[in-house]
Amino acid sequence: MMDSDDAALLRRVGTGDRRAFDVLYARHAPWLVLRLRRRCRDPELAQELLQETFLTVWRAAAGYREDGAVTGWLWAVASRRLIDAHRRIAARPSTVGSVAPEAVSAWSPSAEDEALAGSYDAALERALHRLSPELRAVLQATVLDGLTVRETAMLLGVPEGTVKTRAMRARRELREALS
Repeated sequence: MMDSDDAALLRRVGTGDRRAFDVLYARHAPWLVLRLRRRCRDPELAQELLQETFLTVWRAAAGYREDGAVTGWLWAVASRRLIDAHRRIAARPSTVGSVAPEAVSAWSPSAEDEALAGSYDAALERALHRLSPELRAVLQATVLDGLTVRETAMLLGVPEGTVKTRAMRARRELREALS
């Protein structure tokens, strides 16, 4: 029943209903920020991404096509904000001898990575961190979250073929890095 309630809320948000937005935020912000925290170590970045996510929701709610669960759509928006943040951090130039604090947090393992560190050897962990954010996102969704190709495509907002291609590229890059 919550999915239909969420869809109705999102339709109301699309018409500019601030109360519906507040309810949607209260209902979904807690789990979204937890998932974002599992993907990045920096709690401030996770909060910033949560705010960016809901800003995007406010602006794009009218375009929601109801072709999947609202929770999946929300996570797709949030994960794209996370990928964008990783790109911004990676693109920032740093001066010789100093490292920006944001870059350190981007290179630090997430809570999820730390939990899995005991089962991965150091070489694999380094290889995973060298993958582009797009490839890493596909691996996280399919391997860590156990999503299907279709679910991953919906989550990331890309075609299923793109998910398959990225998964294949990620595996190839991991094999090359480990050989």
